[in-house]
Amino acid sequence: MRATAILPVKSFPRAKTRLADTIGKPQRAALLKAMLSDVLAALDRAREVERVIVVTAEGRAERVAMEQAKRLTTPIEVLREGEDHGHSEAAVLGIMRAKALGAQAAALVPGDCPLLDAAELDDALAGLEPGHVGVVPDRHGTGTNALLLAPADAIRPAFGEGSCARHLDRAERAGMRASRRELASLALDLDTPDDLAALRERLEAEPRLAPTTARALNEL
Repeated sequence: MRATAILPVKSFPRAKTRLADTIGKPQRAALLKAMLSDVLAALDRAREVERVIVVTAEGRAERVAMEQAKRLTTPIEVLREGEDHGHSEAAVLGIMRAKALGAQAAALVPGDCPLLDAAELDDALAGLEPGHVGVVPDRHGTGTNALLLAPADAIRPAFGEGSCARHLDRAERAGMRASRRELASLALDLDTPDDLAALRERLEAEPRLAPTTARALNEL
């Protein structure tokens, strides 16, 4: 099932604060831009993604999206927030816009999972049917790194600690078929120094998986 991809992007000063003791603000901003660029490139390669909506109050993220829109073939739209109200609220705004554009399904994906594999996402979306919610957990199994929704407004997102179980519960309460979908390329997001070390190790071995992020890490 073809879906609209929605990327909520936090304001950079509010993002990745747990990395503050590891890398400084300018370096964090450069890394965030690089990861967003790689995620957008991966979404462009996904056949089941019909369009991309980036929801953000961050001007630098908007510029990355617009630069990528000039190079990529999948339509990219930026939905500007007046201020950063958080990941879940940004996701809701993206869902509303996707519905207005006629989207039958939505894939809520993070901008900090640069290892995203287009083929893996395609397989997951191809199996998505109306009345289905797919919850993609993080590598710890408790958080949510992506939501696959058919219809696009199947549930209201509620990201944060313990959100994997919360999203599954919301889907069941809404009468949807809920499933936990393990997507290896979406398991590792960047929040902590341990995540940074894991991402660096993976990209040192295979920089082609996220070339822009690999270069940004080399420059840290």
